Amino acid sequence: MDERQLKELMAGTESAPPRDAARERAISQAMNAFDAVQQEKQKKFQGSGLLGRLKDRLTDFKRRRSMTPRTLTQKYGFAGMATATAVLLAMVTYNTFDPYLGAEKSLPEPIVETPKAETKQAPAAEAQTPSIVFRGSPRKSEPKAKSDSSNISGLRRAGEDITAKTYQPPQAVVTTPRAAPPAMVAPSPAVRQRLSQRLEGKGAVKLPEATSGIRGLMGGSVVNPLLRDSVPNQYETSGRDQFENADQNPINLVAENPVSTFSVDVDTAAYSFMRRMLNRGVLPQKNAVRIEELINYFPYAYPKPATRERPFQSTVTVTPSPWKKGNKLIHIGIKGYDLHPVEKPRSNLVFLLDVSGSMNATDKLPLLVNSMKLLLDTLRDDDTVAIVVYAGAAGTVLEPTKVSEKHKILAALDQLRAGGSTAGAAGVRQAYALAERQFDKEAVNRVILATDGDFNIGITNREELKGFIERKRKTGIFLSVLGFGQGNLNDHLMQTLAQNGNGVAAHIDTLSEARKVLVEESSSTLFPIAKDVKIQVEFNPKSVAEYRLIGYETRALKREDFHNDKVDAGDIGAGHTVTAIYEITPVGGTNRLLEDSRYKSDESAAASNSPHSDEYAFLKIRYKLPKSEKSNSFTTAIIPADEGTGSSEVQWATAVAGFGQILKGGKYTGSFSYDDVLALAKTAKGEDEFGYRAEFLNLVRLARTASAMPRK
Repeated sequence: MDERQLKELMAGTESAPPRDAARERAISQAMNAFDAVQQEKQKKFQGSGLLGRLKDRLTDFKRRRSMTPRTLTQKYGFAGMATATAVLLAMVTYNTFDPYLGAEKSLPEPIVETPKAETKQAPAAEAQTPSIVFRGSPRKSEPKAKSDSSNISGLRRAGEDITAKTYQPPQAVVTTPRAAPPAMVAPSPAVRQRLSQRLEGKGAVKLPEATSGIRGLMGGSVVNPLLRDSVPNQYETSGRDQFENADQNPINLVAENPVSTFSVDVDTAAYSFMRRMLNRGVLPQKNAVRIEELINYFPYAYPKPATRERPFQSTVTVTPSPWKKGNKLIHIGIKGYDLHPVEKPRSNLVFLLDVSGSMNATDKLPLLVNSMKLLLDTLRDDDTVAIVVYAGAAGTVLEPTKVSEKHKILAALDQLRAGGSTAGAAGVRQAYALAERQFDKEAVNRVILATDGDFNIGITNREELKGFIERKRKTGIFLSVLGFGQGNLNDHLMQTLAQNGNGVAAHIDTLSEARKVLVEESSSTLFPIAKDVKIQVEFNPKSVAEYRLIGYETRALKREDFHNDKVDAGDIGAGHTVTAIYEITPVGGTNRLLEDSRYKSDESAAASNSPHSDEYAFLKIRYKLPKSEKSNSFTTAIIPADEGTGSSEVQWATAVAGFGQILKGGKYTGSFSYDDVLALAKTAKGEDEFGYRAEFLNLVRLARTASAMPRK
């Protein structure tokens, strides 16, 4: 008799209601079996790998399906249907049915002891999955590769120093996330809470939300099929940005301290970070605002030098101060020599890329990869590129490769995944070792470090890293640093490394910024035209009572450092522009903040009778050519003939300087406001080929309504 005939025979027959004792036994057996499976499953979760956990989920799902009345009827006929009917009737009676929990209310203690559920032996714990993985690995039927320098797994041992190891993947490891169990309806928050309470009540261990070992494989997080809508998809952190604490330059009395000395700065990281914060509706912290980097973010049409032998031309202008009546601003503009295409040397680059777990965000590793692709488009076919990555350890992903084989470089970039801690120091050592091995004295040899934060494995002392970079700089290998993301940014360390590596530090917050730094300004980013560039200004006490340098607080030098060729200073790339602004109070001015000393020095008196008594100041610039260790210098007198209203370039730099000072608290700008910045900048906008100046105007408007702290 088949199932159809059995149904026809039983049609109209009234089934006897199940007895209470039978019903209680059935429910108790079902619940104990459920709890036994859950407990055994949790034990296996503690040591099993990702594949084992997914298999358990799939088995659990099949078990649920097998408990439906239809399935039971198909498998076991009338007896199965009667049992399923009794179980469902009990659940409805007690109002306890839930697709994730089974039964929920207090039920009688089990009458019949349930035998232990049969379980498979838990598989051994999987080795920690590498944070950087490569496509095309052997299938699971093939033997696992050993953890050594020939495969990427060997690179993931936290703390292991494998500086000398090189990874050349014969085949790539599968990076596609493992398939999730069959689709399930996401439970409501109330159901999730009851499930958690039930598992905890039975002594079970909560499922992990994410672990660094498999974060890279899963693209950022481990998804619990029952709780997947509550697990974030990428690494998030905040409040850990680090900036050097530097007070604004004070006002100096010329009679006591007539000489100001500083290193040039062509970095732009502070501007990009400021823009990121304002676009979020938050004012940047004061230490994050470096006024000189805001000013130097923009290109200026200063006169160009004629030859590479004297690699820059200086332009000096004296204008009235817009924020303090009676004071004057001295603008010093420098324009670097711009190389012609035939003059550009070959590039020998090593990309040192941070792929730690904190890089798992859309504005970090994906943006980094796309930025490097943009840079590749600017290189020549005979240039070479190598790639070193670091997370829990460091390793070479791509040996030096000609750009003519761009497909290999692009393939290596596309295979990068984020996960693990940050062994940045090991990465720095390995990148320099690779650059030294491929050193070309006729080329530009440079390491480009791209990271979002700190180094937490290996050398973490800033001074130790600084000393290492300084020694490598003397070999002719320079270092540039690109920062990504926000919340974990160690700007102070980035600035230290870039300054001592004869390179630039930039913050990449958008692909447009990557294009600006790595495409439009690629020559100035890659090709130095002068190094150790220092500026010294001596003020005339007969003409100037007080002075103040706007910005450059972290670039201050001692007076004696100017003539000491052993003292490192900033570098200028091809086509770079540098602007410095001093605010001065002329002698006889009514806005002085410092009084003259009661006892004037003989030096001051002698200066009053000098033949140069009409000068405001005397400008000296010192520099070295890229391959020289001996300095050259030139000088310029700043005289009343330099006074005027200033060009649109000068006025624009003044507006940006005023904006930066307001962001830092407006200590010396009086009532000068954001509206005043807008009014001055609008008249000086001039040509704006790439829209940088229009964007600045919008940022000033955003600053007017931005909050002082992030909103919760």
